[in-house]
Amino acid sequence: PRGKVMAIQEAVGVCALITPWNFPIAMITRKAGPALAAGCTTVLKPSELTPLTAVALSVLAERAGVPDGVFEVITADRELTKEVGDELCSNPVVKKISFTGSTAVGKGLMKSCSGTVKRLSLELGGNAAFVVFEDADIDGAANAAIASKFRNAGQTCVCADRFIIHKSVEEEFVAKLAEKVNQFTLGHGAKDGVTMGPVISALPVQNLKQKVDDAMAAGATCVTGGTPLPLHGPNYFAPTVLTNVDPSSSIWRTETFGPIAAITTFESEEEALFLANDTTTGLASYFCTRDLSRIFRFSAALENGIVGVNEGIVSHAVAPFGGVKESGLGREGSVVGMNEYLETKYVFLNA
Repeated sequence: PRGKVMAIQEAVGVCALITPWNFPIAMITRKAGPALAAGCTTVLKPSELTPLTAVALSVLAERAGVPDGVFEVITADRELTKEVGDELCSNPVVKKISFTGSTAVGKGLMKSCSGTVKRLSLELGGNAAFVVFEDADIDGAANAAIASKFRNAGQTCVCADRFIIHKSVEEEFVAKLAEKVNQFTLGHGAKDGVTMGPVISALPVQNLKQKVDDAMAAGATCVTGGTPLPLHGPNYFAPTVLTNVDPSSSIWRTETFGPIAAITTFESEEEALFLANDTTTGLASYFCTRDLSRIFRFSAALENGIVGVNEGIVSHAVAPFGGVKESGLGREGSVVGMNEYLETKYVFLNA
């Protein structure tokens, strides 16, 4: 054929990085790392709840020799956060937005970016299902559930929220889960022996209590926990296990972001799949089984960007992280995450 076809990858340009509070170092580095590696300059807007980590990273970047203007940090209080976001979305100098946070805010950023047709990466809310089949290793499933649900006091986007347990093993699973939960030691994370800390502020405590009350009013049973713990401080909520949760209740339909395991049962694989996929979000899901055929069949049928099988911790730097449906656009991590910060230019050379 005539000539030579070349595809060249180039840096997107200036990238605005908007990060949440729950992993204030990792949420920055997983965005800034690939952006800088691709050759982009960055403007970081951290959560107003955890700005000091971002400032410290900026100082470390300077000490490491990152040139001025390559990794910039903008802090803002809650009142000014929207104004900063609007400027980042509308300013034509900014070519890409990478945001981790709530689905509602992500939708707003999509609208705001439409005027300049920016590249977008959105890692938004989840409402992860955790399915335990009748053939599962129940001890292993309980350990995986503890890891997925209660790390960081349940405040991660990939935390299991909706526990879907086969009716034949529900009693055994709930007993093992509640036993492990009751062994938690609550307190300040820097103290020896503490296994679970507070939620981010007092407001979520009120929201968690309301969700528990609504679930119990709809017929749920509180096996353990279910209340704030003011003796520990205003930001503490007891790790909680609820059974017989109605799938129409608010604790089932919306992301909890707190230490509450909401449990319902199923009797067939088809029923479990329907319950797991019956949500507008699609970030992560988990299931436990010994059946290899089911592992591949069920993984393929789940409407999620991330699936954990017989495991509760799935995040990894070398794995592509991201969701489907209303859980976002794009991926972070791995070579796939690098592509989010690159544009492909086609050059035809007539030679």
